Amino acid sequence: MLATLLRDSKHAIVFTGAGMSTESGLPDFRSSNSGLWEQEDPSRVASTEALNKNVEQFFRFYRHRVVGIQDCKPHAGHFILADWERRGLIQGVITQNVDGFHAEAGTVNSMELHGTLQQVHCQTCGQVYGNDRYSDEHFYCSCGGTLRPSVVLFGEMLPEATFARALHETERCDLFIVLGSSLTVTPANQFPLLAKEHGAKLVIVNRERTLLDHYADVVIHDKDIGVVLAEADQDLGGDL
Repeated sequence: MLATLLRDSKHAIVFTGAGMSTESGLPDFRSSNSGLWEQEDPSRVASTEALNKNVEQFFRFYRHRVVGIQDCKPHAGHFILADWERRGLIQGVITQNVDGFHAEAGTVNSMELHGTLQQVHCQTCGQVYGNDRYSDEHFYCSCGGTLRPSVVLFGEMLPEATFARALHETERCDLFIVLGSSLTVTPANQFPLLAKEHGAKLVIVNRERTLLDHYADVVIHDKDIGVVLAEADQDLGGDL
């Protein structure tokens, strides 16, 4: 079914959430019992307040996250999506994830709504560094400013240009594919509804049910994302 929809589509957009990352071995943030926010209060460790008032704990938390990213890699599904973009089957990926794996796998139009852990930047001068600065415990810029991950912290707005581009792609797509998102986080969870309002077909692939399942044309709960993408890719004549 997914392969057929992709063949018939002229402008398909993919939207990925935590489920895409967990298949690379990264922990989920919001799943019951196993999510990272079950263990840490985000307002204490991942917020602008923590960065400004509790910076040592902020450094420890994000160094742990950066090292976790470095220990994992994009899985086959990331590479399939990048190949589909090269072949013109999809026109881009909107992601809630901060691992940077879509870009690493080769997706060009990767719209990272929450930023990326693949780099850090200086709060003072804006200088950008690779995330190895954090893994090597170098938390300050050559100018003396504090280095922070290039992600959206609690208390910050989503990046305006990226959000606007994602909004534009959503409004013009004729197929919107959700992969591994519970669709509970606003405003990102409004994208599938917006796509439907503009006449797009909606596909939702997620292990748990979502509040938007009843709007979808296709819902898949019983398969891993990588399996769903590999099966569709085979039907489309792919070789990944």
